[in-house]
Amino acid sequence: MTNQINRQFLLAKRPSGAASREDFTYQQVPVAEVAAGQILVKNEYLSLDPAMRGWMNESKSYIAPVNLGDVMRALGVGKVIESKSPNFAVGDYVQGALGVQDFFVGEPKGFYKIDPALAPLQRYLSALGMTGMTAYFALLDVGAPKAGDTVVISGAAGAVGSVAGQIAKIKGCRVIGIAGGQEKCQSLIDELGFDGVIDYKNEDVVAGLKRECPKGVDVYFDNVGGDILDAVLSRLAPKARVIICGAISQYNNKEAIKGPANYLSLLVNRARMEGFVVMDYAAQFATAGQEMAGWLASGQLKSKEHIVDGLETFPETLLKLFKGENFGKLVLKV
Repeated sequence: MTNQINRQFLLAKRPSGAASREDFTYQQVPVAEVAAGQILVKNEYLSLDPAMRGWMNESKSYIAPVNLGDVMRALGVGKVIESKSPNFAVGDYVQGALGVQDFFVGEPKGFYKIDPALAPLQRYLSALGMTGMTAYFALLDVGAPKAGDTVVISGAAGAVGSVAGQIAKIKGCRVIGIAGGQEKCQSLIDELGFDGVIDYKNEDVVAGLKRECPKGVDVYFDNVGGDILDAVLSRLAPKARVIICGAISQYNNKEAIKGPANYLSLLVNRARMEGFVVMDYAAQFATAGQEMAGWLASGQLKSKEHIVDGLETFPETLLKLFKGENFGKLVLKV
């Protein structure tokens, strides 16, 4: 396969603030030879996630940072075109950490097979992938919603938020989404069945919470952090559960991360706030995936993918996440 050329984006330096094209090295190199135990995958779709910004930092986290000079980490789906692994055959479709490149060559650690006959490949990066698993376990295990609860979701038009809101509806909750812009907010109601919305770009969030959550917030699924987290903390109901799934408003900060000033609301309302990392639930992914697939098949759950074409657009496409320009799961078509 050495006559194949592999386009790659390597992490060149650790960004200060938002990542830009200058933080990556773009190169074209021959595809490496496949060694014993390795596979060669032709990448088809890559998942673009807010967590990628954190992986560029050298600070301690739940996963090791990307080393300078390494291919930028990204989950993806693709087709095995050569295999020297007993676990995968030529023609298998797989999901794994493929990296921002045309081809993956290496040991398939953490890879698993997927079936494009059951769902479009990109869906294995959204509702049937880590996005869906994040929404499922964060909401149901950490949030523990009960029928009739008021569930508020920030980043509600994004990948995880849009799925979490639908799961909350399936569980009989009243669901309020916080999103930016009239089009996104209207789509949450018309397409995904949310009960109410708050447009953080065009209205005061605290006022919106008073309007949409007159009895308070029972479960808050936080994807953004910052001022919106503070606003929701001021409206908690007794025994509320706050899920810290992400903080996209803070990832590009050049200054210290803004912490919640209203945290004493947790004390007053006997509420709890808990962080969430999806890999803690890896052993349960298969069971959850079956339930998610059932909801998709029945029409109770919709999976929305925002697909951008072209590996070469990676640095600019990644920034869509932080500008709020995506609706649903942001996917890069290689």
